[in-house]
Amino acid sequence: MAALLLEKLSDCLGSPEPAVRLILSILIGYPCALVYRRFLFYHPATVIHLFHTFSGLALAAFNFGSQLYHSTVCILVQFLMLRLMGRTVTTVLSSFTFQLIYLLAGYYCTATEEYDIKWTMPHCVLTLKLIGLSFDYYDGGKEPSELSEDQKKAALPSVPSLLEMFGFSYFYGGFLVGPQFTMRSYQRLVAGELTDCPGKPPNSEIEAIKRFGLGFICLAIFAVFGPYYPDSYFLTDEYEAQPFWYRCVFILLWAKIILYKYVSCWVIAEGVCILSGLGYNGIVDGKHQWDACANMKVWLFETTPLFGGTIASFNINTNSWAARHVFKRLKFLGNKTLSHVTTLFFLTIWHGLHSGYIMCFSMEFLIITVERQAQALVRDSPALTKLANSAFYPIIYVVQQFIHWLFMGYSLVPFCLFAYDKWLKVHSSIYFCGHIFFLIVFLIMPYLRKALVPKKERSQKKEE
Repeated sequence: MAALLLEKLSDCLGSPEPAVRLILSILIGYPCALVYRRFLFYHPATVIHLFHTFSGLALAAFNFGSQLYHSTVCILVQFLMLRLMGRTVTTVLSSFTFQLIYLLAGYYCTATEEYDIKWTMPHCVLTLKLIGLSFDYYDGGKEPSELSEDQKKAALPSVPSLLEMFGFSYFYGGFLVGPQFTMRSYQRLVAGELTDCPGKPPNSEIEAIKRFGLGFICLAIFAVFGPYYPDSYFLTDEYEAQPFWYRCVFILLWAKIILYKYVSCWVIAEGVCILSGLGYNGIVDGKHQWDACANMKVWLFETTPLFGGTIASFNINTNSWAARHVFKRLKFLGNKTLSHVTTLFFLTIWHGLHSGYIMCFSMEFLIITVERQAQALVRDSPALTKLANSAFYPIIYVVQQFIHWLFMGYSLVPFCLFAYDKWLKVHSSIYFCGHIFFLIVFLIMPYLRKALVPKKERSQKKEE
């Protein structure tokens, strides 16, 4: 009966059944959070862990059936590593290796040429949680003076119990699509500390409704306009026959629409975290903050003309995780560029084994490198600084936004089409304009600096 209703709902919405199951599961987080607030907030930690565990397992079974055992196995192995191997570098390396290899093996065994919602989707979220857990436990054995502020907040003084690890891993607000959060944050939630009213459930209903409403708007935009911009259109003869400008504009609009699929899920899931209290982030300037689990800065995402701004506004918690556990821990390399490349390589394989991910993240590195050089050029050149602050800036902004979203879409094509023959066909149909544009800018940037930056400024930069 339930399967029949899901099938009818899927047909009515024009969406695949796994996608309908996923969005329903994210929405179910709201009544789960209400149950926790109303009936379980004052109960012992054991009861709360059990509720989080079984509600998360139910969602996993609803979406992936018996394949939920994959997550259970990895949680058990992680628990045994922490218990038996102790607070050592070996534990961290073993955890990193096992969890990542298990995820990659899952990608390999379930790989298709389409984007499928399968058990590996929540498992990639879980992989970061469990690897991060081993880092945080290791940090708990260091002197506070050796830790950064972020590490101090996340460091674990002792090994969590098995039930605690299950509750942390299956918490309904973050199990399926994120966000990432630390075990210490989860422990504080269970202890009732994440609230603006000490000893009482948080007054977070309005903030949660706001995020739900924003997420629903984003979901509606994707549902209405998504069918007009399908990935499959890129591979048709009709697309190939369109003029060059049309193909470019289609990529730009497609990118804007396709990203709402991710934005909507993350914002709605954030609302669940806020409602439960996990989103509480203390007081800033006398106001209670609810952005601890924010995975999107929607206003920045919509308005920034910079590629760096989009990255800073998109999938925030995953980027923060990578910065904290990969980039910053590679400080011993003594080279920020090498640390950046290594971090992007990790994110590439974490997403999957398709060549499209490699192309997407390599393009990101090239674009960000060029953009930083361009920003430095504008900052150091009196003429360009004056132009950027002039009345012509609105025109510059429009042009910049067009370039921004065109090449954002250009980079996303391989990310979404996966296979080499597919994304190569699309890139060749627009004459690899993204690669050519940024490579040319990269190559001429030194000459632009020589022409536009006064010699005195260049000398000061070299001395620095």
